[in-house]
Amino acid sequence: MSAPKAATILKKRNALLRDTILFFLYRCCQYLAFPLLLFYLGFRVAKDRKYWKGLHERFGWLPPSFRQTPRETIWLHAISVGEVAACTSLVAELKRQCVFARIFVSVGTLAGREVAEQMLRARVEGIFYAPVDYCFAIRRVLRVLRPSVVAVLETEIWPNLWREARHSGAKLVIVNGRISDRALPKYRRLGWFFRPVLRLPDRMLVQSESYRQRFLELGALADSVSVGGNLKYDFAVEEAVCPAAVRELVASLQPEHIWVAASTMPRAEPDDPDEDAVVLEAFQRLAAKRPKLLLLLAPRRPGRFDSAEQELRQRGIDYVRRSSLGTAQELRLPGVLLIDTLGELAGVYRLADVVFLGGSLARRGGHNVLEPAFFGKPIIVGPNMQNFPDIAAEFRAEKGYCEIGSESELADAVDVLLHDEPLAKEIGEKARMLADRRRGASKRAAVEIARLLDCAVVRHVPSLAARLTLGTLGQLWQMGLASHRWYAGKKVHRLRSPVISVGALVMGGTGKTPLVRMLAHEIRAHNLKPAILTRGYRRRRAKNLTLAPGEGAPVSDTGDEAQLFVRDGHAAVGIGADRYAVGSSIENEFHPDVFLLDDGFQHWALHRDLNIVTVDSIDPLGGGHVFPLGRLREPQESIRRAHVVVIARGRPERDYRGIRELVRKYNPAAPVYAAILKPLHWVEIATGSTMALSELEGRKVVGFCGLGDPASFQRTLEDLHAEVVHFRGFRDHHRYSPQDITELAGMIKKSGACALVTTEKDVMNLPDGCERALAGTLLVFLKIRVELASQEVVGNWLTQVSG
Repeated sequence: MSAPKAATILKKRNALLRDTILFFLYRCCQYLAFPLLLFYLGFRVAKDRKYWKGLHERFGWLPPSFRQTPRETIWLHAISVGEVAACTSLVAELKRQCVFARIFVSVGTLAGREVAEQMLRARVEGIFYAPVDYCFAIRRVLRVLRPSVVAVLETEIWPNLWREARHSGAKLVIVNGRISDRALPKYRRLGWFFRPVLRLPDRMLVQSESYRQRFLELGALADSVSVGGNLKYDFAVEEAVCPAAVRELVASLQPEHIWVAASTMPRAEPDDPDEDAVVLEAFQRLAAKRPKLLLLLAPRRPGRFDSAEQELRQRGIDYVRRSSLGTAQELRLPGVLLIDTLGELAGVYRLADVVFLGGSLARRGGHNVLEPAFFGKPIIVGPNMQNFPDIAAEFRAEKGYCEIGSESELADAVDVLLHDEPLAKEIGEKARMLADRRRGASKRAAVEIARLLDCAVVRHVPSLAARLTLGTLGQLWQMGLASHRWYAGKKVHRLRSPVISVGALVMGGTGKTPLVRMLAHEIRAHNLKPAILTRGYRRRRAKNLTLAPGEGAPVSDTGDEAQLFVRDGHAAVGIGADRYAVGSSIENEFHPDVFLLDDGFQHWALHRDLNIVTVDSIDPLGGGHVFPLGRLREPQESIRRAHVVVIARGRPERDYRGIRELVRKYNPAAPVYAAILKPLHWVEIATGSTMALSELEGRKVVGFCGLGDPASFQRTLEDLHAEVVHFRGFRDHHRYSPQDITELAGMIKKSGACALVTTEKDVMNLPDGCERALAGTLLVFLKIRVELASQEVVGNWLTQVSG
């Protein structure tokens, strides 16, 4: 090894050790401070009982409903109201870019949760409070959601969340990233701590070039940070609806002018003005000459609603609270409507003749001008817009808003814009033009998240107790497996005909059986005679069994999967634990050209000419751990023995770069193909008649199956747009009893579903006479076919083994 290369490796090891020590010390400090956290949470609960309702979620205990059908998941973290509002357009774009993925949104504040429930509940699979930045809480969330991508909005730097997300195999992306002028000095002082944390994200999409430079200064990797734009530029104006109660009030009052004072803030420094007081003083000055003036006052924080009401009372101003509209309380002009609700401000902008944006007179750094700008409203801001330097600079240069230097200028600025309508319209149109100019951040972010989703390979995040107990048992399992392989491999038998093995690293369903059925069909299409060797799992007959193509045999003699091979009629089928003995019998009797060895990757006693290994598209590593901690039969590096890797249950629009990279890590030579599971039609079990897939779209069904991965069938039903009102998963190869059928029939009657749906494999295990027990119930199974992305590869495989 060259000296420079050795020095580079040593430098990386030292950096890794330093980062590990740093995170360890951070966690030690956290646990020492844990009593303070409990005291703080107790204080918050005592102050506001609403905090109690979601307290369990902050420790990682998510609702049971979140344990849904396993599929690719995106976790969006948006801390408060502003971030939630910003991510609405991103969620809409993700629904277009990643139609197959589930989306969950976490928030940190009560106000953020309330707005998220209003704006996102119908669009996402779940909303929850983000866990505290302790490993035990974060790991609980990761175990439930199993996210492929964790997307953090703006600047929520939580070291454990970021690190644990990466350790789980999820991709980490920062969206709408920014570091304000106020926060930058703090990050600089703690640069030694934040530097390794900022190197964790796979991608950082920041709002502007100035923010990109700040992230780089603090230690982020240059190739991971790029300018993605501001999500708030993608605000959907058409979705911001003014509440009906507010519209009715305005219609009854018929004000001459409406002034909206938005997101007003208290003092940040002792010599700062209180913006509610400033606005009301200006209102009183204007009301003296504008008796038909209506002010809509919207404090930024819910905690300020009562203090704003107190200020109104002290000044003797006629007012009404938004939450009181519809009661007997009345309002006279000039008067004030106090907006004490969340999530409605954007719709209120529609009514404004002029808007004052708070947080800019007090030294709070200002708020985003984009929402009122999209409505073409003339906007007034104070001198403190440091939180949005690029937006503020652009609006200032283009005269897209009116900027005042102090609170004493507010009344005059509002008066000028109310008096000079052409000037107000000109400023508003410039604001709209500037806001429209930078749209597209949501689409760029969604494209990047979709790309990262394709690169992720998620692993199970076990608890400490599981690692200590099941992990130890896993070591014993591997020792036993190595011993068995050594013993079985002492004498490897070879059949005269070439053998193609279809196996897996993972226990349970990985799409092996559908692939074997497809290969048998394709081999027959190449004018060759295939034969299938299978164990015949859970059959009652222990002796070896050989069957000619199409020859009948009861399920009890063959097992359910072997029965599918028998009924297909494409190949002779040999069933038995000793695959060599069964294969020899088939060779002597049927003279096949090619053998297909079902579930044969760990059958070391028989020589294979081609090893095909299937991996599941959703969970390729079976949790990433060897049994019993995970579902791996042997360590993942064993994939180096594969000649071909097939991604089972793939989607045609996906490339599965993460799985391909994982395979190449251990096996650079093996080609990787995606196998697409294509539903064909429904088959009515009683009559054998077929039904189009569309016949159950949008209709209530009860699903059941006994597969290695029951959730895979549930995913398929959801993809077919059937409304699954109940789903019952049984263990693999489950043989159904009359009691099972009675229970399923009860689900049908209780739910009012139109059909009972299952898989073709499960039909083999239904009891005799089940149709009579389900009289009047439509019982169907889904007929499927597996297609490889490149169907001609089967011919290449045959050439390879025959050569």
